Amino acid sequence: MKKYARIRYGFRPQSYWEDADPLSAILRNVTGENRRRMITDYWHAGRLEELDSNLLRDEPDDESRMRLGRIHPSFMGGEYLPHYLVGEVEIARLCLQSTTSDVVSLRARPSPEGISYRVLDEYKGRFTLPISTSLLPLTLTELVRQFDDGRLHELDWDGGLALGYNNMNADGGSDYESLRHFTAISSSFYRQLSTHYEHVFEDWVKESSAECAEDANGGEP
Repeated sequence: MKKYARIRYGFRPQSYWEDADPLSAILRNVTGENRRRMITDYWHAGRLEELDSNLLRDEPDDESRMRLGRIHPSFMGGEYLPHYLVGEVEIARLCLQSTTSDVVSLRARPSPEGISYRVLDEYKGRFTLPISTSLLPLTLTELVRQFDDGRLHELDWDGGLALGYNNMNADGGSDYESLRHFTAISSSFYRQLSTHYEHVFEDWVKESSAECAEDANGGEP
């Protein structure tokens, strides 16, 4: 794992069940990515009371979900994630710049082992995580490992969860630069997680493009 300057990789939240601020409490388990952005925008504009109460729910009812889908397919992103278990919270998410803005959710819940983790998508994917339980909340380094070494069994490309989706689309012939923002990874508990992966995706573009150019030149850099 490459570490970047000015990122606190040893950071560990005190708890996954204490919210840093009122907005984090509202967003904690809101499934839809576009709804999360909408709530955030309205919150910062001081107009949250103007939003339909159904849009503020963790999971929308079927009618609200259908209305959102009619706006644009991207409004479906995250809205078909599996239901939360008792006490479960989302600690990080991976969002894809696909037509339907697909979301992969990393969740934590209290368990006899301390804290148990699972990762889910909207297609009943089969995932494996390197860290399934821990006594304390994860450090940022450990959380990065979940994405770097986590695996979706149906995704047969290198790069773990973090880069696997990029590599899959690049394998189809897409330009690497066009995939620079295809995957985004973020967390309300680990504010620097997105910063780390912005560096990772930038390095991926540079290194993959250089390798492609070298192959095109017969191995010459």
